Amino acid sequence: MKIPFNKPYLSGKEIENVTSAALWGHISGNGVYTQKCHGFFEEKYGFRKCFLTTSCTDAFEMAVMLMDLQKGDEVIMPSFTFVSTANPFLLTGAKIVFADSMLSHPNIDLDKVEELITEKTRVLVVMHYGGVAVDMDKALELAKKHNLILLEDVAHAIDSFYKEKPLGSFGDFAAFSFHETKNISAGEGGLLAINNKKYIERADIIWEKGTNRAAFSRGEVNKYEWVDIGASFPPSDIIAAVLFAQLESIEDIQRKRVSIWERYYSALKHLEDKGLVKLPRLPEYATNNGHLFYLQTDDQEQRDEMLDFLNNNEVHAVFHFIPLHSSPFYAAKHDGRELANADRFSNTILRLPFFYELPLEVVDIICEQVEKFYFS
Repeated sequence: MKIPFNKPYLSGKEIENVTSAALWGHISGNGVYTQKCHGFFEEKYGFRKCFLTTSCTDAFEMAVMLMDLQKGDEVIMPSFTFVSTANPFLLTGAKIVFADSMLSHPNIDLDKVEELITEKTRVLVVMHYGGVAVDMDKALELAKKHNLILLEDVAHAIDSFYKEKPLGSFGDFAAFSFHETKNISAGEGGLLAINNKKYIERADIIWEKGTNRAAFSRGEVNKYEWVDIGASFPPSDIIAAVLFAQLESIEDIQRKRVSIWERYYSALKHLEDKGLVKLPRLPEYATNNGHLFYLQTDDQEQRDEMLDFLNNNEVHAVFHFIPLHSSPFYAAKHDGRELANADRFSNTILRLPFFYELPLEVVDIICEQVEKFYFS
């Protein structure tokens, strides 16, 4: 039986919470469990205000609505990221300027960002690949110097830290994912964290379809009216109930996932020492949240050969992002700069199976198959 790449994990309280939500008689958006989830993130990580959404994509879309971008405004973001990071900006008519990855890590190379900033630049997006922090001191310095809105893509980075401060707490906005491949999952789902208070009052309205429904439900206004643009961002409280069960188990989930990551690293380190592969780098300022494990091969041909070998030997391994600057949709719109590091990571990264219930003994079997690729 093939070892799957991913398997969604249930902590055991999901059904109990879903039943509880139904018995409360409120399973549409912004119910009891939605508020519990908001409270969890605001209290545990210190985010100023949180809004559950139906997906991480929706979290990005909500953030972009709040930015009031105009056609021609420029947004700098990494090319090595998922399309959801980019799409919401294009819907506004903004221009995306893609930045390269670092030489040593898929994260955005902030040392090369300043040369991309123009008088039209409004937003800087940083994506913490694999849950490993971008250098947020540099990101904050650039944002302050050039008066930029800072958005953190923390789809991979729940419960991960930069210099002991949680990722998602640095930017004006931060977008989380609870897709089934993420550490904490509700099948689908997302969250927008807002740390700049000037956006919060309007966010309440945009989250509720452009109405003042939230203020009305709190007794702050005497009419429930359409007052701004918006969309239907809140997920069902059934989704929130599932999510909260996962959040209650976050410490256990994180411990287990980090132990799997460390088993992979220790078992494959000798291959790196022999110069056969490269393993993930963890800067001193970053923590490891056990989101994924990848290795890098010498080139794309070797990576593809290893993918075929592993999948033919009952190990479901995969590659990762195709850089957005070279995608069929955006290649003609890109300014022509070579983003060599992003291309290299795209061509050489191979991701190994990773999920909570993956036994360490099976991790060893997977690593043995990687070794066989090189030594058989």
